[in-house]
Amino acid sequence: MKQEKKANVIMVMGTTSNAGKTLLTAGLCRVFRQDGYKVAPFKAQNMSLNSFITAEGLEMARGQVIQAEAAGILPSVRMNPVLLKPVNETGSQVIVNGQVMGNMTAYEYGQHKKELIPLVAASYQALASEYDIIVIEGAGSPAEINLRQDDIANMGMAEIADAPVILVGDIDRGGVFASLYGTVTLLEPEEQARIKGTVINKFRGDPEILRPGLEMLEKLLDKPVLGVVPYLKLDLDDEDSLSDRFEGSAQDGLADIAVIRLPRIANFTDFNALSRMSEVNLRYVEAAAELGRPDLVILPGTKNTMADLGWLRQNGLETAILRHAAAGGAVMGICGGFQMLGQLLEDPEGVEQGGSMAGLGLLKTRTVFSKEKTRTQVEGRFENPQGIFASLQGVPFKGYEIHMGQTRFETEKGRPQEMPACLTCGKDQAGQAIHEGLACGNLCGTYIHGIFDHEASAAGLVNALLKAKGLEPCTEATNWEDHKESQYDLLASALRDSLDMKRIYQILEGSDLP
Repeated sequence: MKQEKKANVIMVMGTTSNAGKTLLTAGLCRVFRQDGYKVAPFKAQNMSLNSFITAEGLEMARGQVIQAEAAGILPSVRMNPVLLKPVNETGSQVIVNGQVMGNMTAYEYGQHKKELIPLVAASYQALASEYDIIVIEGAGSPAEINLRQDDIANMGMAEIADAPVILVGDIDRGGVFASLYGTVTLLEPEEQARIKGTVINKFRGDPEILRPGLEMLEKLLDKPVLGVVPYLKLDLDDEDSLSDRFEGSAQDGLADIAVIRLPRIANFTDFNALSRMSEVNLRYVEAAAELGRPDLVILPGTKNTMADLGWLRQNGLETAILRHAAAGGAVMGICGGFQMLGQLLEDPEGVEQGGSMAGLGLLKTRTVFSKEKTRTQVEGRFENPQGIFASLQGVPFKGYEIHMGQTRFETEKGRPQEMPACLTCGKDQAGQAIHEGLACGNLCGTYIHGIFDHEASAAGLVNALLKAKGLEPCTEATNWEDHKESQYDLLASALRDSLDMKRIYQILEGSDLP
């Protein structure tokens, strides 16, 4: 009888959120791939508003997408069976195996977690039967002892996979020795035994300065320090809102693009390609006084359009954006931002907050929210863009849609019709033709995330902004896929230089450490 294949496994946990688990997991995936292994990432439960639609039309966290890219494989929802997308301070939309299960408070989700354990285990086992190595990423910290019951993210997942664990601490925040020691000692003895070594991440300076502390930590925990990883300045997509991209651009580009930093901003990775361009000064704006006179204002995606539109009104940014548009300034809305640009938002089923709300009134559209989520990959071209965006005519793009609700053009008599001026035209992953988005003067909206990830569309937008300023187009298309590949290789090289990979392979293979 043929024995079922079982992958070797290793798990990366952190003492805190943003300790660097996602990038270390991606880096290990790239190292193992370079060494000739077939490797896949896995994260049982992720909480993030940056998500992605797979080729099958299923939704997963972008953190596992970058890890899959580093591993050289296509993203699969099996790599992230549970995704939590916060909708407010106490609740999240719960997505299981790529599909919406419903909105739940934290308490309600806690009551449902136990029933998710078999689903998580099945996803993991499916991957483990196909790959040589699985690199699992934990979530938050395993020392959240109030959440230990029915845990599927940290030690609970380590038990399911029988995985040895590497514990990562972020020295950039300070207190790294205390956080590593405290995390381990708060765990149960059998959980402590799973931790085979520690890693100090985001260090700036000479690692020799840490030597006395490293030796003391090893004695206190009776576990090796597997390495000190430097603070890496890599250009890769971010998993969540703790990103330092919001801190502002260090560039003084010719094209000034202001992205409104909504409280529930989602898929802000849409703008990473633009921020990489030397001609662009891309900045995130939270207050009306910060807006200034940009060449383009972008209203991004959001997990709660109506709530974030209310925030826009309360802090004065709505008035500033309307003033900008009235003066002929360019405004673009993506997904939730597109919905905000319209005249009316209606929520008869209580998908967001119920009732109706007036939009910014810049586009003649009406959005009706529904419980059915649109999830599809899209590719096509810009068609009939107007005003500043006119030179994008025919430019190709690729992207994906993730939204709950449909947006329609409003006639003067209030009868909803299909939009007469398309911004985008293409095919969804089922091969069906779609005409989606609206262009009207210097205003445009689209549901397509990642629309500027395609090198031609990013260069086309920036050149259109430069042309509107009377400047010569000077941006050339850059292959972002090649750029990302080079970043994954740099990440792998940095890990090889700073981690004891021999010991990590011993841990992976279950060998006793000397």
